[in-house]
Amino acid sequence: MPRPKKISMQTIADKLGISRNAVSLALSNKKGIGEDLRQLVIQTAQEVGYSVDTGHSSISAPILVLVPERVMSHADNEHFLFYHDLIWGLDGRLQEEGYSAVIVRISHAQEQDRILPELVQHIDYQGIIAFGILEKEYIEKVQQTSTKPMLLFDSYYRELDTPAVTSANIEGACEAVTSLILAGHQRIGCIAPIHLTTSHEERWFGYTKAMLQYKLQPDFALCLLESEGFSRTQEELSAYCDRFKEVEYPTAVFCGNDRIALLLMKELEKRGVNIPGDVSVIGFDGLAMSAESNPPLTTMAVNKNALCTAAVEMLGQMLRHPDYPAMRCSAAPVLRNGGSVRVLA
Repeated sequence: MPRPKKISMQTIADKLGISRNAVSLALSNKKGIGEDLRQLVIQTAQEVGYSVDTGHSSISAPILVLVPERVMSHADNEHFLFYHDLIWGLDGRLQEEGYSAVIVRISHAQEQDRILPELVQHIDYQGIIAFGILEKEYIEKVQQTSTKPMLLFDSYYRELDTPAVTSANIEGACEAVTSLILAGHQRIGCIAPIHLTTSHEERWFGYTKAMLQYKLQPDFALCLLESEGFSRTQEELSAYCDRFKEVEYPTAVFCGNDRIALLLMKELEKRGVNIPGDVSVIGFDGLAMSAESNPPLTTMAVNKNALCTAAVEMLGQMLRHPDYPAMRCSAAPVLRNGGSVRVLA
């Protein structure tokens, strides 16, 4: 779905030829600019459709960013660094638009028992961003308790009529698999636990779309679409590789995220399978470690800046327009070539 038309502080800044920070100071009624410029900014904001409360600044109330504890844990260091960039990128974009953010850690116990953080009940805030993968029932609890706008970031549930900003998973996966097909691969496997997250499910859809577009039938014998969770991934990938003791490996495997792809590469190396000489591997996310693997992993890199920008733009629309419809917006990832894919002769 296309992103909504951007009406932001940058729109006003560009129109007046001033900095975004000056616009923020004007609209939040802070010191640092003259009164004439402040009034000009307010007038221009109204002209372009940027809602302004001149009596008091609604921008002073923070945005609550609910972050599940596992995202902030070093247990999965690769994804910790990935999400760390997204969290602070989101915080930075909010600040640029004149908002303040309060990062709220949601513990595993809170999530399981549907316990809301104290801040939701005891401080004034403008809206909520649910960051990463929070359980559906927890998001529903927040929605039932809070009357403020809520945006889902980097994940969503189809059953919930809630605005969301995610990576373009179907399109990105389709592009990744298409690149394998154009490199001469036809026996292409897919590893994506589709029941765990909407992202994996959509990346499976993208894999299937690319295969069918080139009149290739997905072979379920080459795919792994179920998982018991994070702690079992290595064991499950080992069992996946064991399937090919008696039959030929796929020439290429598309993985639903980089962590899976990197662990698969380790399992293949244990078995003396050369990458990319015997099996090509491609991932999704663009983890920093992907560029450091041997060989470097080819991956669909999530466009973090675009994700954060789209989230703040959509949240701004929701705050300014209470009747803003529930929309899902996606940011296109970028194919980052490494050395893990071989072009077949």
